[in-house]
Amino acid sequence: MVSDPGEAGGGTGTPVFDALQEALRADRPVALATVVDGPGVGAKLLVRPGEATLGTLGHPDLDRVVARDAQAELDAGLTATRRYGPHGEAREETVRVFIESFAPSPRLIIFGAVDFTGALAKAGKLLGYRVTVCDARAVFATVARFPMADEIANDWPDRYLAKVGDELGPRDAVCVLTHDAKFDIPAIVAALGTEVGYLGAMGSRRTHAARVARLRDAGVDDAGLARVMAPIGLDIGSRTPEEAAIAICAEIIAVRTGRTGAASLRDGTGPIHVAIPEPRRNSR
Repeated sequence: MVSDPGEAGGGTGTPVFDALQEALRADRPVALATVVDGPGVGAKLLVRPGEATLGTLGHPDLDRVVARDAQAELDAGLTATRRYGPHGEAREETVRVFIESFAPSPRLIIFGAVDFTGALAKAGKLLGYRVTVCDARAVFATVARFPMADEIANDWPDRYLAKVGDELGPRDAVCVLTHDAKFDIPAIVAALGTEVGYLGAMGSRRTHAARVARLRDAGVDDAGLARVMAPIGLDIGSRTPEEAAIAICAEIIAVRTGRTGAASLRDGTGPIHVAIPEPRRNSR
């Protein structure tokens, strides 16, 4: 086993740290695995998606297993400590490895520059998302209307996703807020071709029923339809754009964390918006 961090490519100014700094400056995902207990304390391995690893933890099999686990942590945007055998064996605790993920902010792509968009963009920013508002109608999708967005894209949804779709992963979300088939059908079909973790579409149950028929005509199968959260958001009785934004963000969190018990509007019946009764007044 390698016990010298410098030999493992882990010292300051080594290729590991040079590559780490380069990835951070470019806002690219990267994970750094460091042996914190056991043989080879201080040894480091840098994991970069789509590129060769740098450094070593002291054994090729340990490097392979840790690289796999580091990629999984990076995909989830998590940092963790894991234990292995000296050759990467599972259920052993000879080597303790700290895996530190440096993941870019997750993306929230909102299709449709509508009344609800500003509230959702603000809520997304509060949760740490990099927010994009995309609408082919340049007169509606402007920086003046959505100053909180990180990006304003005046483009058709399918063309925009053709550019960025390969970058989307389980931590990212796509919300289709249009009520126009010429926008939302291409947007949903294109989003289904990505690895995006959350895909939601706004509209009433009647609107979505018609949308499902169009999606089937476009070749979307049952598995694809199951990925679409529509009507979008948790069933919390939201009425205002701000309340709807909270419901949508809560559903995004529930899908990401696997909280299947959360009551989604998609799984309910009846009207989405229920009238709130007037408070009773005491008669004198």
